[in-house]
Amino acid sequence: MKRHNALTPLSREHHSALILAQLLKKDAPVYKGLPSDPEGKAAYALNMYTTILQKHFLKEEEILSKVKKYHAEIEIIGDEIIAEHIELKIGFLSLAKTDELMNALNNLGVALEKHIRKEERILFPQIQEHCPEEILNEIMLL
Repeated sequence: MKRHNALTPLSREHHSALILAQLLKKDAPVYKGLPSDPEGKAAYALNMYTTILQKHFLKEEEILSKVKKYHAEIEIIGDEIIAEHIELKIGFLSLAKTDELMNALNNLGVALEKHIRKEERILFPQIQEHCPEEILNEIMLL
């Protein structure tokens, strides 16, 4: 399904977040220009969270507040997405405090990928299918 223009910027941001998710997983390939040691990955992940993902999550939550009422499944998935944002935030912020950094990085990478796939494969198609065009156009202005 072609992504509606209102959701395209979020999908583009998902691409870089998926690269981050892969980078954090155990046995990740070396990505040119990105850190390969656990400490470097943790610092990079925290920086990505504070500079990009935190704002991304807030924008998604703002969109969800506008679209949840248009279909029961959007409301259910929306609640799950918001709960996952909280879990991901905790995961990113706890990287500096863990003694099990490799496991924490891997768990965060797996959770981030699963979260993004849910948005791309389930949430966004539901929004496109059930929300009126005027709401989608309003989302573009956010």
